[in-house]
Amino acid sequence: MQRFAITHAALFTVDPQDRVIPDGTVLVEDGRIVAVGPAESIEIPADTVVIDSGGKRAVLPGLVDAHSHSSLMRGVTENMPLMEWLPYYQLEHRALTEEDAYHSARLCYLEALKGGTTCVMDMFRFMDRCADAAGELGLRVNLAPYVADQPGKDFFSTREENKRLIRTHHGSQSGRIQVWMGLEHLFYCSEDAYRDAVRCQQDYGVRIHTHACEQREEEDAVLKHFGRRSIGMLDHYGLLGEKTLLAHCVWLDDDEIKRLADTGTSIAHCPISNAKLASGVARTPDMLAAGINLGLGTDGPVCNNSLDLFEEMKFASLIQKATRLDARALPADQVLRMATIGGAKALGLDGEIGSIEIGKKADLVMLDLGAPNLTPHEVTHAGGNLLWNLVFAARGSNVTHVWVDGRCLIEEGRSTQVDEGHVVATAQTCGLSLYERCRALDHLRVDMI
Repeated sequence: MQRFAITHAALFTVDPQDRVIPDGTVLVEDGRIVAVGPAESIEIPADTVVIDSGGKRAVLPGLVDAHSHSSLMRGVTENMPLMEWLPYYQLEHRALTEEDAYHSARLCYLEALKGGTTCVMDMFRFMDRCADAAGELGLRVNLAPYVADQPGKDFFSTREENKRLIRTHHGSQSGRIQVWMGLEHLFYCSEDAYRDAVRCQQDYGVRIHTHACEQREEEDAVLKHFGRRSIGMLDHYGLLGEKTLLAHCVWLDDDEIKRLADTGTSIAHCPISNAKLASGVARTPDMLAAGINLGLGTDGPVCNNSLDLFEEMKFASLIQKATRLDARALPADQVLRMATIGGAKALGLDGEIGSIEIGKKADLVMLDLGAPNLTPHEVTHAGGNLLWNLVFAARGSNVTHVWVDGRCLIEEGRSTQVDEGHVVATAQTCGLSLYERCRALDHLRVDMI
């Protein structure tokens, strides 16, 4: 039996009661949490490895990135709205090789882990190689291949590739790898592709991930082309439901919010990407009030530049306060839930991760409270100022330790599984090569529609 305990730490459990334990202990056995509570109430067996935080560390559930795209194209396609940006982004997929995909995923997963993200929903290409990268680093990854079958979109993944990935990788790496049916967009996928995804959902027991309602001009084009708005079309195809996750959903109307709530469809909210691509500000408080489950997503380095979910939490709250002129909009406890248990539920994993509760897998993140940006800190059973500073002051660089399935993957800020210098150096070489290949294909740029 492998057993360890983290003691004398400020625990933010994100359980149904949002319990905060100012001086707490978490006991882990064979990758699962077997005890959690005030330090004085938890009996630690004699042969346990003890990590004594001495009141100087906070422990959170592992953060969940509910929508990302691995990429090496960081900072390459800038100052463009979505509809102008997409033709340039597509060049990456025209030029991409299996090795590019592997180095992209390995770099992104390393960045995510070091910032406290233990689980990623990744929509990308050559995802068997992404699974290889995940296996090296040890984190939890949901794989949704970029499937497109419309004419002129043959540089994305195929439905058969997606099905083969389900057969070979779904549930692999002790369950840390989950494979989804991934559909790019209404303009990229045929009606048969959507209906086939629903059949695969039933046949294989997998979930469906796609984009919707990201930009107003895009939504206008969908209505003009299909005669229905995006949510209406996805509903028509039978896609909505508790096993479907939609990314973005910036331009929902009241009826669409109600329909998504009624069907139990989850949304991956990507506020930084939506702002950077001038897509707009999603009606997040209205969605939550209607009962829609929301996770937070970075959308990947190609349209965010960062994979830091602490940044995402802060921006998600602030953009609502600013645009609604309401300082109470999306408070810290609500946005922390989106980044943890909300994301876990969106991925169908809330029974296993997303909170610090007995029986759940030990996906945990530890932060150093001695950093200047988190000082002074006061922790109470209501969270104290530390709750607010975890959302509005903390950064991924404050993370000292990360555990997934009870295995320590980041220790004092460094990976225990890979040579970080080698990962970065190979990604640098691969990225520069990819940039040159993309430039050589510039003449192949095509509009989204």
